[in-house]
Amino acid sequence: MFFGILGETRAWYGDGTEVPLGGPARRSLLALLLIRPGEVVSTDRLADAVDPDGAVSAHAVQSQMSRLRKALGSGAVIEQAGAGYRILVAPDDVDAGRFERLAQAGRAALRAGDAAGALPPLREALGLWRGPALAGLAEGETAGPAAARLEEHRLGALEDRIEAECRTGDPRAVVPELRELVGRHPLRERLVGLLMRALFAECGPAAALVVFEETRRRLAEELGADPSAELVSLHQELLSAAPSPGPAAPPAQLTAFVGRADEVTELARLLRVARLVTLIGPGGVGKTRLSVEVAGLAAVDVCFVELAPLRDAAALPQVLSSALGLRENGLGTGAGGQSPVDRLVAALSDRPLLLVLDNCEHVIEETAALAARLLAVCPRLRVLATSREPLGITGENLWQVKPLDDAAAVRLFTDRARAVRRGFTADPEVVGRICAALDNLPLAIELAAARVRTLDVHDLAGRLDDRLGVAARGSRTADERHRTLRAVVAWSWDLLSEDEQRAARRFTVFAGGATAEAAPRVCATDDETLESLVDKSLLEVAGGRYRMLETIAAYGAERLDEADERADAEHAHTQWLLELLRTADPHLRRAEQLEWLPVLAAEHGNLLAAVRRSVRAGERETGLKLLAHAANHLWIRGVSGSVAPHAIALLEGADGDSLDEEEYVLCVLLAASGAAGRPVWQRHRASAEKALAAAWADGRTGRHPVAPLLWMLRDASGPDPRSAFALVSSLRDCAEPWTRATARYMSGFGPLGEGDTASAERAFVTAVEGFRSLGDRWGTALVLDALAGLAGGRGDLARAVELTDEALVLTEQIGALEDSADLLVNRGDHRLGPDPASARADYDRAMALARRAGSSTGLAAALRGLGDTALLDGDLTEAERLYTEALEQVDPHWIRSVGTRVRTFAGLGRVAEARGDRTTARTRYREAGEAAVAMGPDTLGALRLLGLPEHVVESVSEACRQR
Repeated sequence: MFFGILGETRAWYGDGTEVPLGGPARRSLLALLLIRPGEVVSTDRLADAVDPDGAVSAHAVQSQMSRLRKALGSGAVIEQAGAGYRILVAPDDVDAGRFERLAQAGRAALRAGDAAGALPPLREALGLWRGPALAGLAEGETAGPAAARLEEHRLGALEDRIEAECRTGDPRAVVPELRELVGRHPLRERLVGLLMRALFAECGPAAALVVFEETRRRLAEELGADPSAELVSLHQELLSAAPSPGPAAPPAQLTAFVGRADEVTELARLLRVARLVTLIGPGGVGKTRLSVEVAGLAAVDVCFVELAPLRDAAALPQVLSSALGLRENGLGTGAGGQSPVDRLVAALSDRPLLLVLDNCEHVIEETAALAARLLAVCPRLRVLATSREPLGITGENLWQVKPLDDAAAVRLFTDRARAVRRGFTADPEVVGRICAALDNLPLAIELAAARVRTLDVHDLAGRLDDRLGVAARGSRTADERHRTLRAVVAWSWDLLSEDEQRAARRFTVFAGGATAEAAPRVCATDDETLESLVDKSLLEVAGGRYRMLETIAAYGAERLDEADERADAEHAHTQWLLELLRTADPHLRRAEQLEWLPVLAAEHGNLLAAVRRSVRAGERETGLKLLAHAANHLWIRGVSGSVAPHAIALLEGADGDSLDEEEYVLCVLLAASGAAGRPVWQRHRASAEKALAAAWADGRTGRHPVAPLLWMLRDASGPDPRSAFALVSSLRDCAEPWTRATARYMSGFGPLGEGDTASAERAFVTAVEGFRSLGDRWGTALVLDALAGLAGGRGDLARAVELTDEALVLTEQIGALEDSADLLVNRGDHRLGPDPASARADYDRAMALARRAGSSTGLAAALRGLGDTALLDGDLTEAERLYTEALEQVDPHWIRSVGTRVRTFAGLGRVAEARGDRTTARTRYREAGEAAVAMGPDTLGALRLLGLPEHVVESVSEACRQR
């Protein structure tokens, strides 16, 4: 039998038919018993529920109870106990009990970051409601509070459901519902916050800010209060909101889309039911353009990944991470051993996304393996690939992209010809012959149409037929599509002047395009020649950069080898890049870093190409120079792992004594930033440390100021970092101001580890003044975080939050998602005691950022923080689950994870202690103490600095002494 009190009191048999309960008196008695099944309700309270005026006697209650027992029959037992009655049914057999269980499960999933998993239980819980709780039951000292409690839980579950829907779908869809709810509950700040976020998604910050102002005014007028810290924080976030960097969008198209309209519609329909669709066909047939048009109809976010510039298949995961906007590491050191594939999985595990992988054929095996892995573990992901051959994995839907039909081919030629010659007209039959000779391939047609600027269409038809005839008599072993397209490119190439051909073939050494300043220098040409190549469709201009189509670049590379110019062109490319890196490097430690970081980011493909060439040619010295001058921006941007394999290759067989000191050191650091770099670090650490000391010894100023700081950050987790600490600390009076600031920053950790927080703070304050005077946001954020930790450790939580807020502004300016997540967790730790709700909001936001960044370390820290909130709420089961999941995510070998491990072990110890399990508690506290050793010899001071309660500090200390 199932009972309902979420609405009018009712009961149902197991087959769903309703139990005839009788009049309102019996329903009131049953409702009162069902509020807390199994608990005794006094006769007086039962009488009060039937008639609050006191007209019902105990005998009348007994009589009504007898009738109620008869109505329920064997479906439920009502027994008299002492001076009252109780009903013996399971909590889940009452809709209120089932509601609370489901609502709690949904909230737990939401807090754990599983918004999709939270929705089913929350929707089921809310579906149990049929009207107001305990409807028809007279107000009394039992019924009134119980009804209010249930209605409050209902509203909380409704808020959880809306938040989960906002996370998993389009927040704009819940705006009408939220407006209605806020109208009924204008002072409920969580509802107001949800409405503000939904309005921001719908129409930007203006409407959301109006809602905040109305709420602020209402709170002041009706309660004499200010908005909560969480709502104020959201208000500030909206005030400073800038467009969030999202996945790489499909390239904007400058020409009309001709033909294939039906294919676009059919492919969009196919992608609604299929999770992997591959467009296959010959080069130049229009696969990329078709994928762009299909992506434009997607109902979810789209990430467009151009694989054509990718030369090293091993870098495929990094290319995808870059397109998705994922950082490989934050302001500190590398990604803690987490592989790029793991970061992709973390970022895409519950995200609806269409991933377009364009031009897969040259990395087909690696693309197939990665796509299969992502599709297997990311259920909301869909993939649209373009390739000259299938990926060959289970579930793949192949779509053969064929040449245009005759009518569409003529329209395409005419459209493109009119773009270069106004008023162009031609006999459709002649144009049709040209297109047919080009196999109706869109790329070939566009290249041919560009020639009508200088050639008559009849001359064009004659030349093209002759060129194709020559190409058709070539090697029969070559792929047919290569022969056809090669003829088109060769024909266009042969129409270039000698200077144009030389510039075009030298351009092929670029990877990812070139600026207007770089292209003339590397191509040994002038701006007029490059503009002529653009006019003739051999180059295109997009985003302020020259770019060359893949098929043309492949043909041009062959011509570069044929002319025996590769070595000279590649040397020019390397020298240009080195000069750019040298010029940019000092600016990255000054206020101009925001200007220079995007410049270097655009040349990342060129950097990888140049380093890869150095490795292949055995030019170790050149490779070391490139990496050394690029090291600073690679760490700031969080992409040091992308060069780690090349750094490892450069170090193979290397002898540190025979190499440039600092360049060798930076190469070792970059090699160690990748998942496979730990053995390299262990092998080269001693010699690299010796080289670094030599470069900065006796008052000398090295050429790479970032090297000592990165060395200390990496070596801090080593078995004995004292020598590195001594080296960096000795540079406190260095003439170079940035090095001086970093040395003073690092020198603060010595006294900090020994418990001398006053000396540590003096060092950090001096360091932050140095970084601020230079305008360096990276260094400033590092030191502000350290100062916030000290303020929190001495109990000045307001100052700690203020410093953390300042650091957050800086990390957001440089796009450091992972560091922003880390700072949010730290701010949550500072807020947890005085304002648990705000702390929970910080942890939730940190979890979202960590997932977006694909950072398992950031995710572990956020989970630990949520575990602390659950422990504070007394929910031991939930706290244990969150702590355990945090330990599964955290990397035990990374210095930035030390604090998370200490606090997680301590939290598990507190859970065990609360359950009376002293043995497990001592084990967990001992593990916390062992983890804290990495923070310095003063273990007690380290634990207090982390903000652990004093009794926990003493418990950890005692457990360590009893080892």
